[in-house]
Formats: sequence, structure tokens, C-alpha cells
Amino acid sequence: MTVNLEVLNFPLFINGQWVPSLTGETFDVKNPATGEVVAKVAKGNEADVNAAVQAAKVAFENEDWAYMKPKDRAQILNTIAHLITQNAEELAYLEVISSGATVRRVSSNDILQMADLFQTMAKFVVEYPFSETLPVPPFPGPAHNFVWREPIGVCAAITPWNMPMLIATWKIAPALATGNTIVIKPASYTPLTTLKLAEIISQVVPPGVINVVTGSGKEVGEPLAIHPDVDKIAFTGSTEVGRNIMSLASQTIKNTTLELGGKSPNILLDDANLELALPGSLFGVFLHSGQLCESGTRLFVPDELHDEVVEGLVALTKKLKLGHPLEETTDVGPVISSQQRDTVLSYIESGLSEGATLVCGGKEVTVAGCEGGHFIEPTIFTNVTNDMKIAQEEIFGPVLSVIRYSDVDDVIKQANDTIYGLAAGVWTEDVNKAYKTARQLRSGVVWINDWHMLRNDAPFGGYKQSGIGREMGKQSLDAYTQLKHVHTSMVSDLKNRPWYQILFSDTNSN
Repeated sequence: MTVNLEVLNFPLFINGQWVPSLTGETFDVKNPATGEVVAKVAKGNEADVNAAVQAAKVAFENEDWAYMKPKDRAQILNTIAHLITQNAEELAYLEVISSGATVRRVSSNDILQMADLFQTMAKFVVEYPFSETLPVPPFPGPAHNFVWREPIGVCAAITPWNMPMLIATWKIAPALATGNTIVIKPASYTPLTTLKLAEIISQVVPPGVINVVTGSGKEVGEPLAIHPDVDKIAFTGSTEVGRNIMSLASQTIKNTTLELGGKSPNILLDDANLELALPGSLFGVFLHSGQLCESGTRLFVPDELHDEVVEGLVALTKKLKLGHPLEETTDVGPVISSQQRDTVLSYIESGLSEGATLVCGGKEVTVAGCEGGHFIEPTIFTNVTNDMKIAQEEIFGPVLSVIRYSDVDDVIKQANDTIYGLAAGVWTEDVNKAYKTARQLRSGVVWINDWHMLRNDAPFGGYKQSGIGREMGKQSLDAYTQLKHVHTSMVSDLKNRPWYQILFSDTNSN
């Protein structure tokens, strides 16, 4: 892929146009692999948020958009999918230079997932029950009754830095599919692809339907969360920030979807196919340097397999190549920032201080040609107990904790002993044992003999403090609609109305 050495410039995207922030200020976006500034982006604030929300509000009040026929909306969604594919190379490049994702992953997975999501929503929207007719009831009297699903209104999306453009589409696609308008605040580390997506989508939707305001959580995210004209907020990020978003949104009782942190248990049963389970488990934790909320960071191994598993994990991990994310041969890229690097290293120190054994990695490394980057060796700990900090807190880095267990009851208890419940995995050759174990795990998704396999036609979200609501699947459309019951009486005789008989006596009626 061609490398563009020019520093890019991105204004805000409001009402279908590129506009500078009202203060004229900008902030730098750096390549986490090199530390170099790759873009200067407009620094928005509350006034810019107000402008974007107003544009979205006006666009929503256009009934031609809000109540467009499902088949016409499906056509728009399919067109967006096509435009994403057409712009794949630029989107992939912007994603790699800002997030540190490997180009191999983005090109072969993220772009395809995004296009497929819009196509999937296009299929769902033509079948979606926007209007449901209820049976004529015997009581309290003949009437026509409908249940309508209507768009919520102006939706705010606050998205994270780990998979910025893919996660943005998780919110954009169902919002547009159901007739809403949207204002997005992407993470300041990675706003480039969200801005580009807005430009792409604006080619086929009215001005104001999609808007992007870049800037800090304090100056952009919080004003969105409390804005009286924002009807819904969808947030993906840490549980800590999610709590704050939920608190702020409560001031105006907003509809809220939260996809938060995880500390996902990955369970090897005693009959697991290790030839599949070992590389699969490493894929589960080291993809994108462990910076994924559903990463399988706790690997539970039966006592009798422990030594063999650890030996195999270490051997495979040492084959992984750290390198520049734009190189096709790179397996693992950098963590997002120096701050995240320091956080991950502090957790590694914590593991050592609590008595865990470091068997692989554990250090920051310098990669040739990426001397300013933030690279951490894929790291494996053994002798981890489930009460250790590295087993309970979300590290968001390439760190795997191997935890022994004695029997299935023991592993289920340990797996569920966490504030999180986003994802889990089971490796076994026995499908009956797999389903029984999956049923006992308190998490929103369970992968059997696999990991990270999210589907656009299946819901994704967490139990417990991993979030509220679901994204993707038909269920995501529910999250962007509200219900209205419409009743029309078929009784024309006043005295046969049940309410008349309840309130008025024959004496009073005379």
C-alpha cells in the first residue's frame, strides 16, 4: 500500500459540509507505529455540538427521510455498502495510520464486515415490523389497534479508538436504517475514518442526517450526552467512561446503548483439539495487540494439560512478527499511544509483583523503521490466580493470563467470577459438553472452537457491567426505534362506549 507522507487536514463534518471548528483550533493525530503526526483535525467544542445537533434535528423533521419506505431505505443502505467498497483502499490506509491496525486485518476483514453490515441491514429493514396490526379485542369493545415502530430522533454516537470505523458503522447502519439522524464523536486518537465515512455516506442521504464533531470527551462527548435535543446515545468504550455517560444521559432520560469492557474467559476442556485451540486462543488475545473489548484474556486450562498448553503457546507466540502495520507480513502492530503502553506495562509489573510467572514477552520493544512507535511483546503469564489484578481488570494490551482449573464446576465458577460478561469461549470435541458449558457462562456471546467471530446478523453486547443493549442483528433496529400504540374505536353509539358507562350514570345522563 502506498504511504502518503503529507500531513492531512480534516475539518468537522456538519450538515453535509466540511466546516472548521468555531474556534479554529486543531489537534494532532499521530501514527502509533511511528509517533509521526499524520493529520491535523478540527477541535470541536459545545458550540460545534450545538450546530451539529441542530442540523440533525432539522434533517429528522423532514418526513421524507424519517418515514421513507423501507424498500427505498434499503436501496440507500446497499448504495452505502457499494461506496465503502469503492473507497476501500483509502479507508484502510486511514485506519492503519491512525489506529495501528494491521493492513492485512483491515483489508481482509473490517472493510468486508462494514459493507456486509449495510447490506444485512438493507435485508432486515424491508422485513422489519414498522407497523403491526393487533387482533380486534372482545374487551373493552371493537377497535382497530396498531403498534408502530418509529425512529427515535437525533442519535449521538461516541466511538472508541480500537476499531474506529467498524464500530462507527455498528451505530450508523441501524440508525439510518430506521430513519434517525446521527451526530458522531469519534475517539481523538482515531477520527480519520469516521470523518471519511461521513463524507461517503453524505452522497446518498440528505444534509444533516450524518454529522461528525471531533474533539475531547469533555468538550464534545459530555455536551452530546446531556444535550436536550439528543434523543439517544450509543457508546462503546470502557466501563468507567460508560458509567459517566449513563449518568449524564440520565439528566434527560435518554435511550442508551452501552457496549463496555470485558475480561473474557477462554476455556480449554480436557478433550480440546490443541492443534486448533492453541493458535485460536492466541488469535483471541493478540489480535490488534489485545486492544479489543472481547479479547480472550483469561485462558483456563485443566491441570493435566497445563504444561503442554503453555509450551505450545510460547512456541507459537515467539513466531509472531511485530512490525509496521502497513506491511503485509506484520502479525502484531503497536498499542495506540505512549499512555496505553505505560498502562499495559504497569499491569505486567502488577502481575509480577502478585506472584504470576512471566513465561513470554513482557517488554516494550523497538521495531526497525518504527523507532517512535509503541510496541509491546505478546506476553504470557502462568501461575495466575483469578483474584489477581491482571485476571480481574481489563488491560487492553497483548497480555494473556493462564489459569489452572481442576474440574468443570471449578472453571465455570472462576469464569463467571468477574464484573464483566461480554464474551467467552469453549474448546472441546464434544458438542454436548460445549453447549452445556455455554449455557452456564454469563456472557453475551460464546464461541465454541473459535474466537472474535462476530456476525452482522447476530446481536452483540454484554451481561453485567459489560453493557446495556445489543448491536448488530435484527435486535439493533429495536434499539433505534420507539413504540407507539394507536387505538381507533369502532363503536359509534355513545352509550355503548365502556368509558361512558363507567363515568356517567343513567340519572346524570338525563
